Amino acid sequence: MKRLAALMLIAALAGCASTPTSHELSELQSHLSGFFTSRAQAQADKDFFNIELRIVPVWTTRSDGPWLYVEQAAADTPDKPYRQRVYRLEKKGDQYLSHIYEFKGDPLKQAGQWKQPVPLAALSPADLVLKDGCAVIMSRAASGSYSGATADKACPSVLRGAKYGSSKVTLDAQVLDSWDQGFAEDGRQVWGSTKGAYRFVKVSAKP
Repeated sequence: MKRLAALMLIAALAGCASTPTSHELSELQSHLSGFFTSRAQAQADKDFFNIELRIVPVWTTRSDGPWLYVEQAAADTPDKPYRQRVYRLEKKGDQYLSHIYEFKGDPLKQAGQWKQPVPLAALSPADLVLKDGCAVIMSRAASGSYSGATADKACPSVLRGAKYGSSKVTLDAQVLDSWDQGFAEDGRQVWGSTKGAYRFVKVSAKP
């Protein structure tokens, strides 16, 4: 019995050690949170659009996060976002994962939630659908920047005849570079930028 109890204690301690603390993810959450714009890039290169990106923490009392609500819209129609997602951040070993979720219902019903004192207060993770295979897997540099991508050909997509999508991300405290692309089964790119990543500069720490 003593041996069994000792083994159970070791297993419990190992499980606790593998659970990421909020401190380990607070820097990444801070880098991602805020109001970003690609205005400077769009002014310098007509092949890029002026896009606004707003990211705000949600469900801050949950222990399985951090969770973030993400809203992306053209600068001239900020109240009509074309992309709305929820991210869940996780640390596994030396890697940082951003799991991607979509809303089960009409996402436009949640447009502007970043303005609310408690965003997505009426919802929970049960109202989301995980985009399986689409997690962005990142590594942290000594400088405090993060970079990574989705796993090769693992993120399904049907947009414009695509077979799979790909996301590459690099970010630090001031800049978020994001390159989203879609590819047909034969490897042809069918959506997304063909010139490189969108460069989003953080305007403020709050949306």
